[in-house]
Amino acid sequence: QVQMVEAGGGLVQPGGHPGLSCAASGSIVSIPFMGWYRQAPGNQRELVASISSAGTTNYADSVKGRFTISRDDAADKVYLQMNSLKPEDTSVYYCNARIRSTAEYFYRLNDYWGQGTQVAVSS
Repeated sequence: QVQMVEAGGGLVQPGGHPGLSCAASGSIVSIPFMGWYRQAPGNQRELVASISSAGTTNYADSVKGRFTISRDDAADKVYLQMNSLKPEDTSVYYCNARIRSTAEYFYRLNDYWGQGTQVAVSS
């Protein structure tokens, strides 16, 4: 009953500043955690950035100072603003949310994932 839909990404130039968005919809009570992960070919999926319902953020060392995660609780959306992009940022980016849903017994928490969007940094 919960869906995650990503938007954004594509081919961008080095130094670019694209943004990604992800919207959650369904029988949502609360979203205590939202985050962005990425997975490049041959690599394991890694956490890029996360944000709690209190606004506490965490970033991977590789993106700290360049990427910014934010959330719009009224719209159940999470965003990732990417600045000063490097070729090594090329990856498939996935949004993730830990959601308390009325569709679950006792409104228990479950993790939900977006479909993934490609970000290719190339001139």
